[in-house]
Amino acid sequence: QKVQQYIVIVQATDMEGNLNYGLSNTATAIITVTDVNDNPPEFTTSTVSIHTSAGPMGQAGSRNWGGMGLPTTSCTQSHFSFSQPKGPREKIQHFAAAVDYEMNRAFMLTVMVSNQAPLASGIQMSFQSTAGVTISVTDVNEAPYFPTNHKLIRLEEGVPTGTVLTTFSAVDPDRFMQQAVRYSKLSDPANWLNINATNGQITTAAVLDRESDYIKNNVYEATFLAADNGIPPASGTGTLQIYLIDINDNAPELLPKEAQICEKPNLNVINITAADADIDPNVGPFVFELPSVPSAVRKNWTITRLNGDYAQLSLRIMYLEAGVYDVPIIVTDSGNPPLYNTSVIKVKVCPCDENGDCTTIGAVAAAGLGTGAIIAILICIIILLTMVLLFVVWMKRREKERHTKQLLIDPEDDVRDNILKYDEEGGGEEDQDYDLSQLQQPETMDHVLNKTPGVRRVDERPIGAEPQYPIRPVIPHPGDIGDFINEGLRAADNDPTAPPYDSLLVFDYEGSGSTAGSVSSLNSSSSGDQDYDYLNDWGPRFKKLADMYGGGEED
Repeated sequence: QKVQQYIVIVQATDMEGNLNYGLSNTATAIITVTDVNDNPPEFTTSTVSIHTSAGPMGQAGSRNWGGMGLPTTSCTQSHFSFSQPKGPREKIQHFAAAVDYEMNRAFMLTVMVSNQAPLASGIQMSFQSTAGVTISVTDVNEAPYFPTNHKLIRLEEGVPTGTVLTTFSAVDPDRFMQQAVRYSKLSDPANWLNINATNGQITTAAVLDRESDYIKNNVYEATFLAADNGIPPASGTGTLQIYLIDINDNAPELLPKEAQICEKPNLNVINITAADADIDPNVGPFVFELPSVPSAVRKNWTITRLNGDYAQLSLRIMYLEAGVYDVPIIVTDSGNPPLYNTSVIKVKVCPCDENGDCTTIGAVAAAGLGTGAIIAILICIIILLTMVLLFVVWMKRREKERHTKQLLIDPEDDVRDNILKYDEEGGGEEDQDYDLSQLQQPETMDHVLNKTPGVRRVDERPIGAEPQYPIRPVIPHPGDIGDFINEGLRAADNDPTAPPYDSLLVFDYEGSGSTAGSVSSLNSSSSGDQDYDYLNDWGPRFKKLADMYGGGEED
């Protein structure tokens, strides 16, 4: 325990150790002191006090150092154990079982320690040491727990809403704490259950249905939460399993919903069965029968039983017209009491070939259209096509007539929809303010005379007998069109009442003080070398000019 190793240097000299004449040499001797168990273990303190709810304690190290620590009190040996050494001369003491404050508030232990190797011979000392340990357990808030978890109950499906199923209550282990436990739902997939928040009573919030998608292997599972009001609060969960016993609450359904059969019997039949959402003994064997009303059902059809789950539907009469028929069939299960359902199967009756398959015409007829309906549809289609063809022919003929009329008009004389643009001479900046209202024809003379000064245009229609225009024959001949146009042209040229009319232009008085002389002394004269007699040949519109300049009488 003080020196674990000695190093000794030894020198050897000859000539009797005479250093002047003798020779010498040295060697090193290493001496290791081997430990023997000559010291028994001892606790550093005789008493230990610990406050914990589940706490460690300890001591631990060669076999001569290493000690075996054991509690010596028999009543507490089941609560504690020692683990492997964590460090030199240490051992960790653990709780071997949960410590409950309500069962044991404190533990008194006497711990003995001894070496794993025996003491060396000749050592007159005790080979072990003891110490007292006091462990005080501190109370903590423990979570409530459900004594039966998972809890399984069995009942029939279909119980009414508000039925009490069971009481699913939890236990609070904290007996010395005044705490209240509250209950709530944690998981209720179908929302079928309610739980009383104070006592944990379970009641139904809806009708429990075994055939629901929330049921797995006839079991419905819900999870509930129990929480106390401690500091901090603690909670525990419990699972309730409800095994639902089947009752006969579902009527059977006929299968299939649609089928096909030939219009003559003995060629093929329809195999029918039923599906029931319930389980044994509330399903088959099934009973298939035809209703007595309407009477045509039993007159045309018959059912042959094959076994408890299957039957055959076939024609009773020798021939049935092609079409779609709704055949009602009553299906009854074997429940107690039995349930029945009247299902309708749509049967397509059609003509068949020798193999019992519907023909193409038969497939159309089986779609629900009889022979008379098919003929009526074909007639309507033919009439519609005829009307469309006549309309197309009429449009083409009308287009051809329009094209013929356009060819009779000379393109040079056709001024319809043409814009004729003439040269225009504008003034300077002082002549850009135009009054477009002067170009509009007034409705009355009063409106013209009352206008502000400016150029006014008065168009007057001459009063006189209107010429007679030629009347187009009801059935014109293409050769008479040219004569008709020429006659109409001559009548228009000789019509003085046809626009454009002679216009009277009234100019405003420009005021006095003009530097220019008066032009009122200028008179028009018909004398001269120019011959204006040709104006008489231009028609009535130039008659006034011909009278003024052509040598006629003056007005």
